[in-house]
Amino acid sequence: MAKKWVAIAAALALSGSAAIAADWAEQFKVIDTDGSGTIAQTEWEANAGKLGIDPVPQFQAMDKNNNSSISKSEWAAAEKMVKAFPVSCKSATESWCPPGY
Repeated sequence: MAKKWVAIAAALALSGSAAIAADWAEQFKVIDTDGSGTIAQTEWEANAGKLGIDPVPQFQAMDKNNNSSISKSEWAAAEKMVKAFPVSCKSATESWCPPGY
C-alpha cells in the first residue's frame, strides 16, 4: 500500500503544477461534479484529467475504506501524503525517489 501512496505522491509532485497541491479543497470540488461531498470512481475517471496530473493516481490507493468513493477525509489524507513526499524522499535510503528531490 505504501508503494501506491508513493506513486500518488510522485505523480502529483512531478506534475509541475503548484496549484494542484496548493488548493486541494478547490480541486476536490472540481472532481466532485455532482456535489455529493464524495468523489465517485466514475467522477474521478471523467475529471481527474482536469487536474493536469500525469500519470493519474490510482483511485483505489486513495479509497482507503474500499467503498468506491473518496471522502473529504480520504482526500485530505492524500494531500498530507503529497505534502510529506519531498521530505520523505530526501531522507529515503532506497531508490524510489525521483530525480531532483
